[in-house]
Order: sequence, then structure tokens, then C-alpha cells
Amino acid sequence: MSKPPLPIDVLINEYGPHPQHVPAGGWTVGEPDRLVATHCCFCGQQCGINLKVKDNKVIGFGPREDFPFNRGKLCPKGVKRYMQNEHPDRLLHPLRRTDSGFQTISWDEAYDVLVREIRRIQEAHGKDAFAMLSGVSLTNEKSYLVGKFARVALQTANLDYNGRLCMVSAGAGNKKAFGIDRAANSWDDILLADVVMVTGANVAECAPITTDYIWRARDRGAKLIMIDPRVTPLARTADLHIPVRPGGDTALMNGILHVMIERGWIDEDFIARYSTGFDAVREVVKKYTPDHAGDLSGVHPALIVRAAEMWGPEKTSFLLHARGIEHHSKGVENVLSCINLVLASGRIGRPGCGYATITGQGNGQGGREQGHKCDQLPGNRDIENPEHRKYIADVWGISEAELPRKGASAQELMEMAHEGRIKGLLSICFNPLVSLPDANFTREALSRLEHYTAIDFFMSETARHADVILPGSLHEEDEGTATSAEGRVIRIRKAVDPPGEAREDWKILLDVAERLGRGQYFKFNCAEDMFNEMRVASRGGTADYYGITYDKVERNNGVFWPCPEPDHPGTPRLFENGVFYTADKKAHFNAVEHRPPVEVPDETYPVVLTTGRVVSQYLSGTQTRRIGGLVDQYPEPLVEMHPELAARHGLKSGDLVTVESRRGRVTLTASVVNTIRNDTVFIPYHWAEEKSANLLTIRALDPVSKIPEFKACAVRLRKA
Repeated sequence: MSKPPLPIDVLINEYGPHPQHVPAGGWTVGEPDRLVATHCCFCGQQCGINLKVKDNKVIGFGPREDFPFNRGKLCPKGVKRYMQNEHPDRLLHPLRRTDSGFQTISWDEAYDVLVREIRRIQEAHGKDAFAMLSGVSLTNEKSYLVGKFARVALQTANLDYNGRLCMVSAGAGNKKAFGIDRAANSWDDILLADVVMVTGANVAECAPITTDYIWRARDRGAKLIMIDPRVTPLARTADLHIPVRPGGDTALMNGILHVMIERGWIDEDFIARYSTGFDAVREVVKKYTPDHAGDLSGVHPALIVRAAEMWGPEKTSFLLHARGIEHHSKGVENVLSCINLVLASGRIGRPGCGYATITGQGNGQGGREQGHKCDQLPGNRDIENPEHRKYIADVWGISEAELPRKGASAQELMEMAHEGRIKGLLSICFNPLVSLPDANFTREALSRLEHYTAIDFFMSETARHADVILPGSLHEEDEGTATSAEGRVIRIRKAVDPPGEAREDWKILLDVAERLGRGQYFKFNCAEDMFNEMRVASRGGTADYYGITYDKVERNNGVFWPCPEPDHPGTPRLFENGVFYTADKKAHFNAVEHRPPVEVPDETYPVVLTTGRVVSQYLSGTQTRRIGGLVDQYPEPLVEMHPELAARHGLKSGDLVTVESRRGRVTLTASVVNTIRNDTVFIPYHWAEEKSANLLTIRALDPVSKIPEFKACAVRLRKA
């Protein structure tokens, strides 16, 4: 029988009204006792920061100028991230759902309920009927532990993570082309590039410190090409902005490559010596003339030619992309079309010549390497590869036959819950009711679970559906490592203890494993114990951390993987020797054709919706929507639309507009701007419930990466 979420206002504990947020000025505090050098908890840039600590409380921050990536610079989220630490919404005790609300219970009772439900469901329906969802805000150590816990303690194949909504299309494309899933360069190579191309990334708002690298490249004369349906802040100063129609990315890239081939701006020597598959690509892009590619991508042909003229003849270049090209039902193909452009120019593996994905989530890079992804094992190994399975089983002390096989992805798990095939769920730091597409569907799926336990530090919208809530730890309340967008492994340092009865996440999982009778596989006493086992588990994999130690990270302010041996310095720039990580050691071109989005505009739903982020909010907003200065900066989602589109609907800025898709509707305030295509509207996705952009989005998935198509669906508008 379906169960509704419990309203926040019936909580039976000391928590105040929901949601609260910390005042913009913060709390009244004194001078700190100490500074703790660590990193920001938000995006994949992982900027260095000093946390100010007094009486076991984080009371402020200081710029950390010694960290080589940001050198003291921080974005608005980084400056205010410390304000969540003493937040009144913080979960302090285990909670159990009752008919009258959530009741505070003991840890023993919480564990008893969870373990009893795991056993009941698995005995009745099989091991895989109980699933786990994880987050990549977790450290490398906890990501590794989650993968091992799900497969050894829960013994389920059905584990996935919220990186499924972030980096998986990039990862799949990188592995197809290069045999390795990592940025090819550190960001220092951006400074040496003659031309920088950024596609599908609102860098100034979503990765502000990366903006500084691009500005510095431009200071020495680099040209900038920005590709996005919106004229984002960085695009306003670009040498060329291409307003691609959402879903037109592959056609656009094929069109640029077509012109490069015609003009002779490809590196035939590099292609012959270091790659395979170019002949097939050459044949495919023949038909992507500027006119044809322009029709498919919604771009004037002259812009395609100009992009080729800017990119093609240069000696050094750097291409960056993010979710704008990846959140599609052909996200992997979009990524491969970008890689084809890089490889055809031969500009990779040397100074100033690079390619990278801008990682969205805090440990989006490291998290997907450590094995809490449904198809991967530690070291970025393939869970279906017999040799890989045998190696990890030996490290974990189990037989290969005991190791579950590939499970379902995050959205597929929600579909299975909706169908009744997933009966139980344990989640940690994942808010799918806000993050997954088609929120009404997700809400119904959660209500059909027979048991759901959430581990988190705030009461998220998803946790309101839980039967048991376990209070976990914030970023600054535990030790560990993370891996930045560049591939740099860095140290996360504990600044304070968890408040109340909250516990470090890894200790919670170890307690549950012990009660499931599997504690003998989890003899860890600290984060470094987990890291050292993870090093061994990664050894020989493409994501090889074996040569990295806590001490080495401390001494070097981070170490780039792969780092296969203790005396290895790490690898800031991949492919310098012309050797790739594929079986034949060559880069692989992949011929890709344009495919339209699953849902295209028609007479009934004539407008394209695309979604994304804003500078002051982060992902599902569980943290940033509780910080006053960030809330004040962007208090609610707006619907951006072009003046021509607004005029057709009798709308002006400040009007309420209802946006409706085949799945749901939202009513929000219109923001009429000249900086967006006239056939497209943009809504940021950080808000929940009646303000959620994901009430509208479609559950279509990329067939390879299983990422949802957040960046394109059909909607209609009306003045509310």
C-alpha cells in the first residue's frame, strides 16, 4: 500500500520549522581556536579552504592561498559553505516513522529495524530486492566502503549513485576513446592554450574558479568559443558564442569537423600514428555540411564555419564540456563528437593541448572510480570482467561467485521500485525526489517501498518518505580524500565532531555490516585504513591509486592519479608519450550521427525546456537552500525566456507563468531576457515540491550511460 511522506511540521523532536536558513550575516561568534586546512564540500573543483574552528564548531572560513588550484579564490558557495555546520535543521538523533510523525529513537532500535527489514525482504524476495543509492559528495574512502558494503554486507547487485546524473556520459565516452575516465590535463594547461572551447557548461556560475583560468588564458591572447543555448555570463565576453538548440550538439561538432577536414586543418600524422577509426568518422561527417549541420543544430551555418576557423589552425587548444552536452539520451555520442574534434586536431598529450570534463559534484571524479556504481568495481574495473571480479573478490576475502554482478542504474532502480521489484532501499546523501526526472513518478515509487532508510545530515525531501532516518556526518566532520575535476587526489580533514548523536557515515555502515553478520570483512578503525585497502583494490586498474598515501598527498598538496607505485610522482597530463589506455594503446575515433531528443516540440508542446544550475545554489539544494546569503541571492527558480517567446504568450518579467509538460506543471516567475534562444526556456533545478523543474523532465535515458535527458523536453506556457 502506498505511504505518503510525513509533513515536516509533525516532527516530534527538537527541530524547528522547515526549512530554516542561517541568516545572511551568519551567527555571532568569537575568534577561532584553530584553522583546519581542507577543501570546499561542493563542486568538483574542490577549492582549498581554511575552516575556522572554536569550541568544536565551525565559525567561519579563511582563504587558503597555498592550494595550487584556487590560490585563495572562492565562489559564493565556498565562502558561505561553513554556515551549514551549526544549522538548526541538523539531524541529531535517529528517527522512526510513526502514524503521528517521526519519533526520536535509539541507535540500537534504528539498527534493529533496518536489519530486520533487510533480512525480511531478502528472505522473501531475494537479495537484489533490497537496493542502495549513494552520493558522490562522499569521500573516496566512503565511496569505496559503500561499494563493498552493498556487495559484501547487503549482498545485492542493485547499487548505484547520484553520479549517474552527472559524469557517466563523459566517463563512458572517455573510456571508449581513451580507455581511461579522467580529465586529460590539469587546469594549468588551459593557461597555455591558443583557443579554448567550452560547450554545455555555464562556467562562470557552476565552476567560477575555472573562469579565472580561462580569463588568464585570454590575457595572453587565447580565443574563446562558448557553445550554449543561453548567453551565459562568460559567453558575453567570448570571441564566439554559438546558441545551439538543446540536443543539437553532435550535429554541431560534426559540422565543425567537416569544415576542418575540407580546409586541411587536421593532423594526419597524429591520426595515422596514434589513433584508429578516423576513416569511418571522415565518411560520416561528409554530409554534415555547415548548412545541414546548422539545420540539425539550430545554428547559423556561418557560426559553424567561424568555429572551425578559430579552432582548426591553432597550435594549442583546450576543450571543456559539462552537463549541457551530457544530460541527453545521446549524451555519450555528444561527448564522442567533442573528442573526435580534439583527436582530429592532434592536440592532446602535450602542454597547452587538452580535453576535460568539468565535474559537477564534489567527488564526482573520485566517487565513480571506487566502485559504488552499478557496473564498476574499485580502480574503475568492469564488474562483468572475470579477471577484474577475481582480483577484487580476493582483496575482499570472498569468492568470485559471491560477488554480485551488474545491477540497475539509479533511474532504473526507481522504475523497479515503482513496479514493485525493489522492495527496500538504503540511501546515503542522495535526494532523488529532487534530483531524478519526472518527480511525480519518483514520489509514487518511494511510496511503494516496503522499507526505506535514509542516512543524511538534513531532512531532505526524499527522507520524508523514509521509515528510519540515521543522522550522518557533514564534510567537515570526518577524515578522508577526494579527487578533483583535474584528477588530483586531495585531503579532506576533520574539523569538528558530529553534533548530538549523529555519527560518521562509515561508522554507521560498519555497525550495520556487523549486525548483518558480515563484520569480519570490515575491520577498519579509521579513514586511512579504508584508503589503504582501496589503494590495493585499485592497483592495476585504470584508476590506479596504489602509489598514493596520506603522507604523499599532504607533502605534495595533492597527487594526480594514475600513480601506480610509491615512488611515482603522479600524472598531471595523460598521453604524453602517445600511449593511450585502450587495448591497442591507441586513441579511438568513434563515428556518431545526430539523433534528436526523445521528446521534440510539437503543436501541443511547442517549446523546449532545458535545466541547469545557478551560482548560489548546488544540486538538490539540501545544503545551499539553508544558507541565508545564498537563498537571498537567488531565492526561488525563475523561468528564463526570450522577449519574442514572452510576447507570444503575453508575458513580461515578474509575471507568473505556468510551464507544463506531459508529466507535470510548475508555476514560477518569468524572467524575460535576451540571452536565450527564442524557442527555449530555462529553469534551474535546485528546488523541490511545487517549484521543482523535475516535475517536467522526461525519464528517457542514454542507452550506454543511463543518464536521464534533463536538458531537453517539450513544454507549453501560459500566463498564470
